Amino acid sequence: MLNETKYKKVTPEIIKELATIVGEKYIIYNDPESLEVFSHDEIPGSVYRHMPEAVVRPQTAQEIAEIMRLANREMIPVTPRGAGSGLSGGAVPVHGGIVVLVDRMNKIIEIDEKNMMITLEPGVVSNDINECLKDYGLFYAGYPMSLETCYIGGNVAENAGGGKAVKYGVTSRYVLGLEVVTPTGEIVELGGKLIKNVTGYDLLQLMTGSEGTLGFFTKIILKLTPLPKAQADLLCLFQTIEQAIELVPRIITETGVTPTSIEFMDKDSIKVACDYLNETLPYENCGAMLLLTFDGSDMEQVEKDYEQVGKFIEKNDVQEIYVADNPSTTERIWKIRRNIAEAYNIISTRQSGEDLVVPPAQIAELLVELQYIIKKYDIMLPCFGHAGDGNIHARIVCPPEWSDEKWEATLPKILEEVYAKTISLGGMLSGEHGIGCKRVKYINKFISEEHLNLLHIIKRGFDPNNIMNPGKVF
Repeated sequence: MLNETKYKKVTPEIIKELATIVGEKYIIYNDPESLEVFSHDEIPGSVYRHMPEAVVRPQTAQEIAEIMRLANREMIPVTPRGAGSGLSGGAVPVHGGIVVLVDRMNKIIEIDEKNMMITLEPGVVSNDINECLKDYGLFYAGYPMSLETCYIGGNVAENAGGGKAVKYGVTSRYVLGLEVVTPTGEIVELGGKLIKNVTGYDLLQLMTGSEGTLGFFTKIILKLTPLPKAQADLLCLFQTIEQAIELVPRIITETGVTPTSIEFMDKDSIKVACDYLNETLPYENCGAMLLLTFDGSDMEQVEKDYEQVGKFIEKNDVQEIYVADNPSTTERIWKIRRNIAEAYNIISTRQSGEDLVVPPAQIAELLVELQYIIKKYDIMLPCFGHAGDGNIHARIVCPPEWSDEKWEATLPKILEEVYAKTISLGGMLSGEHGIGCKRVKYINKFISEEHLNLLHIIKRGFDPNNIMNPGKVF
């Protein structure tokens, strides 16, 4: 079994070998304070923290290949890591060993205007991609909400989604090629500058979303699109959650307009984020908000789209609609949405951030059920997220008066009920944050034993010694 692997410790002798590969100054070892940074990601609290024994910072695919061959020989677990901005423990070294940090692999190798593609290394900050593409009139559309901190390698590893997924889709739509170092130390090229390619099994898509368990990405080729020249947003206030969510699928089917984004925020999420940002919005009498974005090649078309959708929403129990048609007002309302999770992290470290995904038409039923759970357990359970693609982030937040013992005893019961309802609606455990180590014990509730066996077979085929990011997904 994968979880029965016996790992060895990183010794001074191993460190010497690593130093010959990457150089002594690119190794952190025997320094608990420096290593602690790499023991966690952005999950609040300390439940999922695990200390690495060493951190190594390579700069080339060849160096990573040598590290992996050494790790296989010595049976030492290796955990790939980008910016550490994940929310599932995917970059946390569950079994200690070596963390391989890709921060030095941060070059944009080529911008290919003719083919509308970009080739880059995994340590490029996602936000920097579009910053450098502006002058070319091009745009990478597959980025997630945490674009200012996350690395593109982590985005590909998690198949990250984000606010623009309704119109543009998630990361996998844009990954055309990968250079991969396998767990056994081979360097393999997958895909390339090709829009269509059915030569052999689609290992490119298998790797995208594999959560760092099947290989290191050392080079990434992304498809680009023309940069939208105009954008506007609608912020729509509703009295109830049901009124807001019920409209989400109808907006597209009944208007014929596909917004770039359809984001949902319940009242509690809005209030906490506004308090955190010292922002004022008229949320006192509303139960939920929808935030819709429209973009296009010119403002005339964007205005036509948002006016058409706005008129439709006006006929359906909306309290108020605000238009944001310039960068300042757009940033003001999107900043609230982006800071909800951070605002709750200030309130409590005792929480469980869930990444539920159901068919879009079932979101309303899921949210109604979550309201029952709030009342049953007397907890905070703010909900927000990507209503347009069925992905809701539900934060189970421990009441401050509860003891740790009560929280630890009650949380599993809450999760059982939340997951049971998600399953009954045809949903899955994670829409974009990944399984990692946070959700690993729940995956067998969502997929069959036969499905799980296939995943084990794939993992063993790529990683026979189970040294590549063990303790994740399974």
